[in-house]
Amino acid sequence: MSKLKITETSLRDGHQSLIATRLTTDEILPILTEMDKAGYYSMEVWGGATFDACLRYLNEDPWERLRKIRAKVKNTKLQMLSRGQNLLGYKNYPDDIVEKFLKNAIYEGIDIVRIFDALNDVRNLQKSIEVIKKEGAHCQCAISYTKSPVHTTEYYLQLIKIFENAGADSICIKDMSGILLPYETYNLIKSIKNVTKLPLEFHTHCTSGSAQMSMLKAIEAGVDIVDTAISPLSSGTSQPATEPLALSLMGTQKDPKLNIISLNKTAEYFKSIMKKYQDDGTYNIKVLMTEPKTLQYQIPGGMLSNLILQMKSLNAIDKYDAVLSEIPKVRKDLGYPPLVTPMSQMVGAQAVFNVISGGRYKIIPIEIKNYVKGLYGKPAAPISNEIKEKIIGNEKVITIRPADLLTDEYENIKDEIGQLAQTEQDVLSYALFPHIAKNYFKKRNELLPV
Repeated sequence: MSKLKITETSLRDGHQSLIATRLTTDEILPILTEMDKAGYYSMEVWGGATFDACLRYLNEDPWERLRKIRAKVKNTKLQMLSRGQNLLGYKNYPDDIVEKFLKNAIYEGIDIVRIFDALNDVRNLQKSIEVIKKEGAHCQCAISYTKSPVHTTEYYLQLIKIFENAGADSICIKDMSGILLPYETYNLIKSIKNVTKLPLEFHTHCTSGSAQMSMLKAIEAGVDIVDTAISPLSSGTSQPATEPLALSLMGTQKDPKLNIISLNKTAEYFKSIMKKYQDDGTYNIKVLMTEPKTLQYQIPGGMLSNLILQMKSLNAIDKYDAVLSEIPKVRKDLGYPPLVTPMSQMVGAQAVFNVISGGRYKIIPIEIKNYVKGLYGKPAAPISNEIKEKIIGNEKVITIRPADLLTDEYENIKDEIGQLAQTEQDVLSYALFPHIAKNYFKKRNELLPV
């Protein structure tokens, strides 16, 4: 029995979950040498919402952040999260953008790329898998975990075999809502271990209150790697804390053998950083509150809080419970998509419209129409003809890989941004987030020495 490996998430998912991805590069760099001594298997430092937040809120270049982190971290693998054909944005990008983006990320120091698709449609991961393997990085394919009549253990086992055949180096169970209960976790991991020899990682969130129990059952079932966050950036809508897990396993066969002194120094450092965010209101106590309703509605913590704000802004907070009840119905109508970006936002918006417009599917966002047309990929369960007709009339549903409808765009985008972009990485930032990247380049270029 080999020791458990730990992926430290505080520099990506930890601060994304608790303080809306607001850690700055200057706050990250001073503690990296200490974190590098901890003995982690990997540190998740990039991807997810970090890229967007750097450009949009922090006036930083995300590529520069990655370079600076890599320069300080010598012993630990660096990891990122990417949404397959969506990369770090919210739509499918052409293959040439996906290829150049991942090549640059790996060149700048990413060792492990965790990729997932919101619909678990492997066609949306194929290009990413091909590029990651070709560039010599580790390709981890994540299942977007959800529950429904079609998302059975058998469904996930088949998905894992598809990932394995497509070239995955490891598998991650990505439980974004924290809905995998302890014994379900144990049984799922035991079943997966029977069908694949690939390393298996468990990623969950503490939102519903069951994550620490589920993580312990995952370890008992033989999981190879777990995701934790250093204590000041743990719990609530984030991951279980690193230190108590390391101490709980000390002296056992699964002891991850982390350097407790390094962990304590890291925790002390981040306590003062988090105090700053608490004082300015960014770090809100709400994100630390256990929300068992997550288990009932399968809604991620961030989606719940956004829903409350949305209902207040529409002066319809009295209809909040009606919207909560409508979400599972919309999800069923749409073939049970997992509630992860961008599907969580889309299903939530449709549920709100269904309730406040006084009729189901009277108002339909363009994203929902595109989804039903097959432009996001294939749902796990077929969408009924009745629902299809309501949403897209007699328009045709595509059955090919959605990105096959896209043509290469890099050269056009490069011409469009022109002199404002100084590097290929600038062009890629612009490809993903045109408006905010352009604003960032303008500000940056004004500050350059003449």
